[in-house]
Amino acid sequence: MKIKNIPLLIFSILVSQLAGLIGSFGTISSISNWYVYLVKPSFNPPNTIFGPVWTILYTLMGIALYFVWVKGYQKPKIKKAVLLFMLHLGVNALWSIVFFGLKNVGGAFYIIVLLWIMIVVLMNLFWSIDKRSTYLLIPYLLWVSFATLLNAAIWKLN
Repeated sequence: MKIKNIPLLIFSILVSQLAGLIGSFGTISSISNWYVYLVKPSFNPPNTIFGPVWTILYTLMGIALYFVWVKGYQKPKIKKAVLLFMLHLGVNALWSIVFFGLKNVGGAFYIIVLLWIMIVVLMNLFWSIDKRSTYLLIPYLLWVSFATLLNAAIWKLN
């Protein structure tokens, strides 16, 4: 992999990580005083898993964004892909805010379903621009699929 634009790569990763940082504002305060008391399914992973997994996923997402963005933002298809990616990051952060910050498990479920759909659309769009970017989003799609199931189970149990 030849890096053509290191500042753009760094920015792409940082902007992706920023979605996690924004989402964490609502999350951190709710983990120990609300989330811990929810009834969770048997397949709920330990809380210590979520931070490292999301850090890796946001990094992969940023690299995927870079592979698309570096193809030329002035091209309409690239601009559309980058803008959709940014919009999807907003929905990603919104899920954490609604689930943890607002403590609205049902509302968060609808948001995560929308997020899942947006990821699939992004992957299809990215595929037509740079296939590597789509491969980098596969772990993200799998994790959000799992998170959707987890969200639904928590909603049902509570």
